[in-house]
This record gives sequence, C-alpha cells and structure tokens, in this order.
Amino acid sequence: MRYCRGFTGLLLLAIMGLALAGPAVYGVAEAKEVTIGFTGPISGVAAEYGQDCLNGVEMAVNDINAGGGITVGGEKCTLKLVKLDDMIDPTQAVNNCRRLLDQYKTPAIFNPVFNTLAAIAKINEEKDHEFLVMAYTSTPKVLEIGNKLLVEIPPPFTIYVRSLADQALKEGWRKAAMVVTLGAYGDEWRHTFTEYWQSKGGQITEDKPANYYTETDFSAQLTAAIASKPDVILIGGPSAPTALVIEQARNLGYNGGFILVDQAKSDYIANILKGTELMNGTIGLAAVNQLPFAAMPSFDKRYTELYKRMLTWEVCLNYTAMHALARAMVAAGTVSDPVAIRAALPKAFPLLGDKFPIEFFGITLRGCMELAGSVQFIKDGKYSPVETLYWWFKTEEEFNLFKAQHPAPGNVTMKFLKSEHEE
Repeated sequence: MRYCRGFTGLLLLAIMGLALAGPAVYGVAEAKEVTIGFTGPISGVAAEYGQDCLNGVEMAVNDINAGGGITVGGEKCTLKLVKLDDMIDPTQAVNNCRRLLDQYKTPAIFNPVFNTLAAIAKINEEKDHEFLVMAYTSTPKVLEIGNKLLVEIPPPFTIYVRSLADQALKEGWRKAAMVVTLGAYGDEWRHTFTEYWQSKGGQITEDKPANYYTETDFSAQLTAAIASKPDVILIGGPSAPTALVIEQARNLGYNGGFILVDQAKSDYIANILKGTELMNGTIGLAAVNQLPFAAMPSFDKRYTELYKRMLTWEVCLNYTAMHALARAMVAAGTVSDPVAIRAALPKAFPLLGDKFPIEFFGITLRGCMELAGSVQFIKDGKYSPVETLYWWFKTEEEFNLFKAQHPAPGNVTMKFLKSEHEE
C-alpha cells in the first residue's frame, strides 16, 4: 500500500511536470504569432469606410487561422491583427505605423486613405525599419511615389473615368457638371475626368466641389450645378453622403443622369435610398454581390451574418488581399522580411472566384494588383449586366488569349481597356 501510494504520487508529479512544460514536450510546437497591422479611420467622419476595410482584413485573418494558419519555412504561424485608429490624420497614421513596427514587429500594414498613405510612404523604406504597405486606394499618384514596398490593391481609377464617361457619351450626354468631394482624391478625379470628357467633345458646365466628410446639406452646390443645365452630374465621395447628394438633387428637380466616382458604391447607396428609384440614369461600379463568382453568394451570406452589415467592395478587396499577403509569406519563406515578402508576392496569384469573392490575377511591375474593374448602369430602375474592364494587358492580343482561357460567366461582358499608368 505504501509502495502504491508512493508510486501514485510520483506519477502525479510527473504528469504535472509535463503539463507545466507545455505542448513542445509532446512534440507539438507552439505556433509563432505574426502581427498584421491596420491603421485607418475607425472613428470620426470616415469610420464606416474604414470599418469595412478593416472587417475585410480581420475576416481573412480569422479564416486563415481557422484553417490552421500558415507554414513558413517549416514553422507553423498564426496571424494576429492589431488595429489602430488614425482618423485620417497623417501624423497619427505615421505614429501608428511606428508603434506597430516597434511594439509588434509587423511586416505589413494596411491603410485605406491616400492622404495618410502618402505620409506612411515616407517612412516604410527606412533602413532596418522597413514594412510593406498594403494600400487600399485607387489614385494612380500612390504608385508615382515610387515606393518599392507599397502595393496598390484596387485598380487605378483612370479606368473608371474612361469607361463611365464613354457610357455617358453613348447615352448622348454632352454637358456635365461636377459636385465631387474635396481633397486630393476628389481633386484628381475631377481633373482627370475634365481632361478626358473635353477630349471627347464634352463640356463641363459647372464645378462645385463639396466636403462629403463634414457637410450634410449640398443644396448650394447642387443648385449651381443644376442651373447650368447639365445632362449628367459627376458626384461622389463616401457612399453615405453621396446618397444624400442624389436625394437632394432629385428634390431640387434634377432629372438627369449621375456618374459616380469609384469611392461611391451604387449598391450601398441603393441600400440607403431603399431602392434604385432615385438612381435612374446612374453609372458607377457594379453592385459587388452581382459579381459572377462561385464563392460570392456564400461569402456574402457569411459576412452579413458575422458582421450584421452589408457586403462592400472594401470588404472583398481587403479580404482577398490579405490572403495574397499570407501566400506571399509562405512563398518567401519568411514572415519578418518585408522586402522578401514583396518580391514573392507575384507567386501568390491567381486568387480565383471559386474560393474568393473577387479575383486577382497578378501584380504589375509598378505594384498594382491585377483586378478587373466592374461597372454597371442603372436604367429604368434595373441594373444592367456587369461589364468587366481588363486594363493591365499591353496589347489586345494578350487580352484575347487571356479571355479564351478565362471566359466570362453568364451575361458578363469582358472589355480590354489599356491602362495609361503601366509599362
């Protein structure tokens, strides 16, 4: 009996020792944790937009971890997202990045606003303090900075300028007024649109920018624009105030068309306006849940159930870009060297619609991820078929070869539209 009690006590001590020693004793190594950073507007005037971008990254991180994480150089890794609010303040955004780098050693940081991205791009290539910037902005100027550790996630908005303007001209509209958001992005959109519109024989009748982040009454700008008797008005900034602009324009008696800048999403606006009745004659980005990818319906359902809000382009692009980043880490064999991760990024593609809500096919030499633009026209209260814009091919022959290998599903139209901002 004494022997049994003594043996039992030793056995219990041994078991306790193994438990305290941790999982490595059993041959199961604890996964390394890799921090992914996010700095953006998650409070203040652009909080809804920033939260959509953040949700996409967060959902991808959670999905990757739920699938077992990533194995990099033979080592198991899980991802941790650290989010910091910058309220579109460039100084705060830079401070957030330094904190993410110093405190968490993050190799990559997501940010969705050009004003803050321009500031971040001044510090992310500092020797021994490098980090990869995952930039959710469509302005071509972000690539003109020449930052080798910056990746642009959406297509350049110039493809939308040309496509949407061409559709408006096809409708016989020749006179356009502009009531677009203030700031670097809005200024660049207005300038680019004006140049292209006038080069096609169109006329700008009035230009009345407005602060879509602080104003809720756009009647002064709209009254001046409508008085110039335009066929169409170029409008947009964040989607919620853009919905107000449409509603107020109709209340002022305007019956013409609208062209939406790419920041303003037609499906989000229609959700706010409780339908498309006020949006007749609106040309803009396609409704994201109408993209013809096999994974979209289930992704849409899962996202809305998890986050209790509608699916947006911001969610889909940031979600898929996070998966591309994780694949690049695996291909690079490192989670800590942003230069190597960036060099391996082309190996992350393609990411196709059988598994993802949108499709990325590669990355251009200048650092823009290859995503087809998608546009629709709301006419007689209904969405037109989706038209997709393939802009990264150098020649139409290259595009036609791609088209033969990746035919469009359903009634989607594929269109070649060469970018003016790529080699």
